[in-house]
Amino acid sequence: MNRTLKRLLIGAGALAGSAIALVGGYAVVQARTFEASMDRVYDVPVPALARASDPAILQRGKHLAESIAPCVASDCHGSDGGGGKLLDIGPIGTFQAPNITAGGLGAVYSDGELARLIRHGIKKDGRSVRFMPVTDFSWLPESDVLAVVSYVRSLPPVDRPNGPIRVGMLAKVLDRKDMMPIDIARRIDHTHSEPVPPPSPDAQYGKFLVRLCSGCHGAHLSGGPIPGAPPSMAVPLNLTPHETGLKSWSYEEFVRALTTGITRSGRKLDPMMPYQSFSHLDDVERHALWEGLRAVPPTAFGNR
Repeated sequence: MNRTLKRLLIGAGALAGSAIALVGGYAVVQARTFEASMDRVYDVPVPALARASDPAILQRGKHLAESIAPCVASDCHGSDGGGGKLLDIGPIGTFQAPNITAGGLGAVYSDGELARLIRHGIKKDGRSVRFMPVTDFSWLPESDVLAVVSYVRSLPPVDRPNGPIRVGMLAKVLDRKDMMPIDIARRIDHTHSEPVPPPSPDAQYGKFLVRLCSGCHGAHLSGGPIPGAPPSMAVPLNLTPHETGLKSWSYEEFVRALTTGITRSGRKLDPMMPYQSFSHLDDVERHALWEGLRAVPPTAFGNR
């Protein structure tokens, strides 16, 4: 190897090493910022809310807990509320929703603290919850929050230990870049409650329901690979009325995919798509979600 080539290789190696050091340093700074944010104690009062036993309220709570705020879905806290499936997302981390019945965390939370968790993403200790998709349903009116709390309180106690939660370095960086919500409470406006219209089969109500889709399909709902996710993870589709999305879909095709996981081409969606929960939406909610998606700006696939 001649001297010039050797010098070039040494210089290239030094540059590569410097680049790696810079990237590593950036990641460390972002991770520390993430941890500092997770240590923040929020000054959000616990609402004066107490569970109800009215059958109509419990029925409403059951519907919401199975659909719009799917805490008893298999991929969330499980059908019995005793804990969900283990979700291993490689370098992003490992997550498992805890036992929320009276046999688990439900025993240590008051009704008001549970309501604050649902509305604000704030745990009993005043700090942010991790990974829970509170932003999907934090808009629920107080009457619906009461219904969910009341229904969860009615679940029989389950004796099952909570699973592991591990937040990887990559997840911390993606959170700070607003590419993956892990630190939930910092994303919620705790001083403003947005007025929600009564359920109706139109885009006015649908604009709230489409938030159920943004966690996977992105803020613009146009899908594409989830940043940092392992190659084995499904790629969310484009839900906007774009040529690469739902532009040519009919409402009937949309409902079929929503409730059975079967697309218009006959392809089965990945189980990551929570169609089990969406199958519990009623006709008003399905129409509202459809109209809400039709009203978003058409966006090419991948521009999450």
